[in-house]
Amino acid sequence: MENKMMYATVPYVDKPVSRILFGTAMQPFMTNGNGNDLLDAVYDAGVTTFDTARNYMAAEQSLGRWIEEKNMRDKIVLLSKCGHPSMFGKKRVNEKEMKKDLGRSLKYLRTDYIDIYLLHRDDREMNVGEIVETFNGMHAEGKIGAFGGSNWTHRRIEEANEYAYKHNLIPFSVSSPNFGLADQMEDPWGGGCVTISGPENEEAREWYRKNQMPVVAYSSLGRGLFSGKLRSSDAENAGKILDANAMKGYGYPENFERLRRCELLAAAKGVIVPQIAMAWIFRQNMNMFAVVSTSKPERMRENIEALRIELTQEECEYLDLRREAL
Repeated sequence: MENKMMYATVPYVDKPVSRILFGTAMQPFMTNGNGNDLLDAVYDAGVTTFDTARNYMAAEQSLGRWIEEKNMRDKIVLLSKCGHPSMFGKKRVNEKEMKKDLGRSLKYLRTDYIDIYLLHRDDREMNVGEIVETFNGMHAEGKIGAFGGSNWTHRRIEEANEYAYKHNLIPFSVSSPNFGLADQMEDPWGGGCVTISGPENEEAREWYRKNQMPVVAYSSLGRGLFSGKLRSSDAENAGKILDANAMKGYGYPENFERLRRCELLAAAKGVIVPQIAMAWIFRQNMNMFAVVSTSKPERMRENIEALRIELTQEECEYLDLRREAL
């Protein structure tokens, strides 16, 4: 089978990183089930980079077993995250908690290093210097490669990197905000989720275009909004298909109009809705990567094929409601 995946280099990662990452925040991984067949299939499709996190329940354990049983560690890129608030909302962005999370992740993933390590949230009361110093210590010990932030604003990343440059340290080199065609209108989970989607976040997108920092987009298909399971004409029943977090973040008229336009353009091009939404992400002149979770290998192959679907600037603007018609 022809490998249609695209790959890129990321600073401080010594293996090619697939432009689409497989996300393990799903079953059977979160309940420590056996997902080996699915992992084999997405790897065979060209996905070499796997996204997980310390707070994705037992996802690291499940992924770690596959890595060990199939001897995959040298063939794949691992991305994991630390410092997520506790279930009681206690902030955990500090050296002690970051190191605790790293130790557990290394154990559960059955490895001695993580290629890309991110803070899952930010604590804006925390001095960025301690965070940068902590990450650099982990890197110096060979326990992590690249590092950065998930749900960090571009301004906080810039502040962290200014500290790194002034102190001759390694800077943040990866960011993982929400990004996709769907505008995240409200924080789906609470606790400081950051999006760079929507008209109000053009400044952030322009910063990423200028700096070309790798952007690992989560909820890239609007948490199922653009999965193809939901039709724009059936918006009133969306809550039967999308979960409560998806409805809170993305279930708004503007996004159903984006879905309608995806349907029209998909029909015109002879492709499917998720492929149009995925193609749109990779036509934004940013250094894009996208996290995709799916239980069906054929869906992953369709997302990979979308990397090569061409969209004009006019089509991109139309899909994002910045142009009335084509």
